Amino acid sequence: MARISCDLRFLLIPAAFMFIYIQMRLFQTQSQYADRLASAIESENHCTSQMRALIDEVSIKQSRIVALEDIKNRQDQELVQLKDLIQTFERKGIAKLTQGGQMPLAAVVIMACSRADYLERTVKSVLKYQSPIASKYPLFVSQDGSDQAVKNKALSYNQLTYMQHLDFEPVITERPGELIAYYKIARHYKWALDQLFYKHKFSRVIILEDDMEIAPDFFDYFEAAASLMDRDKTIMATSSWNDNGQKQFVHDPYALYRSDFFPGLGWMLTRSTWDELSPKLKENHKGRQFVRPEVCRTYNFGEHGSSLGQFFSQYLKPIKLNDVKVDWKAMDLGYLTEGNYTKYFSHLVRQARPIQGSDLVFKAQNINGDVRIRYQDQAEFERIAGAFGIFEEWKDGVPRTAYKGIVVFRIQTTRRVFLVGANSDVETLASILQSHVQERIQFLIIGSDRISSTLSSLPDRAMGSARIWTGR
Repeated sequence: MARISCDLRFLLIPAAFMFIYIQMRLFQTQSQYADRLASAIESENHCTSQMRALIDEVSIKQSRIVALEDIKNRQDQELVQLKDLIQTFERKGIAKLTQGGQMPLAAVVIMACSRADYLERTVKSVLKYQSPIASKYPLFVSQDGSDQAVKNKALSYNQLTYMQHLDFEPVITERPGELIAYYKIARHYKWALDQLFYKHKFSRVIILEDDMEIAPDFFDYFEAAASLMDRDKTIMATSSWNDNGQKQFVHDPYALYRSDFFPGLGWMLTRSTWDELSPKLKENHKGRQFVRPEVCRTYNFGEHGSSLGQFFSQYLKPIKLNDVKVDWKAMDLGYLTEGNYTKYFSHLVRQARPIQGSDLVFKAQNINGDVRIRYQDQAEFERIAGAFGIFEEWKDGVPRTAYKGIVVFRIQTTRRVFLVGANSDVETLASILQSHVQERIQFLIIGSDRISSTLSSLPDRAMGSARIWTGR
């Protein structure tokens, strides 16, 4: 029995160690769990704290958003009120400019940007002749951008209405190397013309730039042109400018021409034509042409601008500004209509004496009367034009000022020089006319019976031309 008790005591010792070990492990595990639990509780408390901070921050931002929305709503209301006020001022301004009950013939807009001194010179030149007839030609200044000096200068005149175009859209050019300025100018033109044609409902607009002076008969010229454009829808626009209007190349202040080349620099457009151009802002002639004077009714003094003074010294500075008060109301401009002008111009070309070979300038200066010179292509035209000193440049396959491929200018006298393209329609017609004159002389020699039979064999086009020339 004693032996059994001794064995049990030996067994209790390992059991006691095992119990102690288990208790220690349990204590260690409980300590770890307690630490983890404390850490978890601490993390939870931190997360809760952060969550509360975020909730507070969101609440603050929501309050700010609500406050900003209130500010925006108030600003929107103020903007609407401001727009209404601007429209009211514009209506009052236009009403003041058109007082007297007379319907405006055309709005006049001066396109400006950042040249306040140029704008002042232009406005003074326009007001000199516009003020007595302000009801017929309401004056506007449209500024592109926010140059404060230009804005202040425009607003200093109560005789005009100020418009401002703000454009923040990036410019993407169609071809590399193109000047961004020209794209921005095009956007400004579209905006301003849309405003004048569609918002203010003008039927015609005369477009000037902020570096121009006008001639004494500027407005009378455009009034006569308006009547002509109403009669002949093949006239796309009327310009007051001649690219070859330098003093040595012009003479007759009464002379007007049709042209396939758009002269610009002081021009008048109708709303019906703008309806076609505005959506894409692409020039679409549809066989139509432009009317231009021989002697310019605008003078461009803008040596510094978006064109970087290109051609100024050679081509712009020597321009002659008309100083003759032409009575345009007494002028019959019917010869400029499409049906008559080809006959009229062909007659001028036919009468000119043909010259060729070398020393063309010398020959032209030493021949009495008009001369015509034939050119085969652009390269030959540029060579001949350079010799005389006129514009050599072509655009879209058309020489400056050209009509049916023919460029006309004076040579320091009343005599004209016609540079005639090889494929010119007018040259073809003139050749037919000249041939018919020669044939007619032969007919008179041969006898009346032969005349009748020969005429009947001519092509229809030659017969039509013959009737034009003979007056039948």
